[in-house]
Amino acid sequence: MKSFLGSIQKQFHYYKLLGEKTIEQIPEKKLFWQAHEQCNSVAIIVQHLSGNMLSRLTDFLTTDGEKEWRQRDNEFKTVLNDKSAVIEEWNKGWECLFLALKQLSENDLDKGIYIRNMEHSVGEAIHRQLAHYSYHVGQLVFLGKLICGKQWKSLSIPIGKSEEYNQSKFKKPKGKSHFTDDL
Repeated sequence: MKSFLGSIQKQFHYYKLLGEKTIEQIPEKKLFWQAHEQCNSVAIIVQHLSGNMLSRLTDFLTTDGEKEWRQRDNEFKTVLNDKSAVIEEWNKGWECLFLALKQLSENDLDKGIYIRNMEHSVGEAIHRQLAHYSYHVGQLVFLGKLICGKQWKSLSIPIGKSEEYNQSKFKKPKGKSHFTDDL
């Protein structure tokens, strides 16, 4: 059986890839589009994800996950101004996450850590972050579909193509499954 940390890293990589394939498809100007002032743009969601990752995962085992230096409210104001800045911010957060996970061992999973002065086991905190990040990546994908319309390239099995997909999977030699097989 694969270790918890190996499995969870695979899940985080999957959601990172979904976000990247979405950002890649969206024209630069549309990364900043908001349906209305209460809706977040792709760029704002990226700012928030990165800010959350940096706060939660810097000194993960030794400091509260809500850092004093974090300016969460500013994450919801458009600060980034081009696609390269969006991608740079995206990568900064994910690099922090993967570095923190790489430094953990299975023995760390039951240790206590704090997020906003509330105790969590390391395992619980990791699950919390996976749920939070997948939620926001889902928002990115939805925005990507809205923005790109008919030009959207599906990140999974396109509508109406399940039978074709299943037939192609049965023809392949058996082996390890991989989450990104259908990307």
